[in-house]
Amino acid sequence: MSTILKVKELALKLNEEERAALAANLLHSLPPILADDDDGVAEALRRDAEIQADPSQSMSLEDLNQIIKNRRR
Repeated sequence: MSTILKVKELALKLNEEERAALAANLLHSLPPILADDDDGVAEALRRDAEIQADPSQSMSLEDLNQIIKNRRR
């Protein structure tokens, strides 16, 4: 059995909190996917401008919360 399969098998035996902590630690050990000179500020500003120009592209926090609640069912 390969090392990665052994690690996966052991990790899946952890409780949910331990798995979440392990996953967070592994993700933080990786380089960022988007490495912008401005930490993504330009992208955030571009997206904000798109939403300001066409608000139908966005949703309210209430709508988002409803979608999340419905997914749990």
